Amino acid sequence: MNIQQLRYILAVHEHRHFGRAAEACHVSQASLSAMIRKFENEHNIVVFDRSHQPIQTTSCGKDAITIIKRILEEMDDLQ
Repeated sequence: MNIQQLRYILAVHEHRHFGRAAEACHVSQASLSAMIRKFENEHNIVVFDRSHQPIQTTSCGKDAITIIKRILEEMDDLQ
């Protein structure tokens, strides 16, 4: 897990769309998707239900988002 993965997850959660989240993060959609998939595989969770448009955050994903927001806030405070 790395901070960039957390930022990508939060961007998809906020934009509800992988393409728009990738644009906001200034990366390709493929890179963003790969990083999120890697996070999901490493933690054995599914953060987003990709079968719906707009993208839906799973209940497990919502729990992760709460923690991710806290981590990113702490990182910002640290800087």
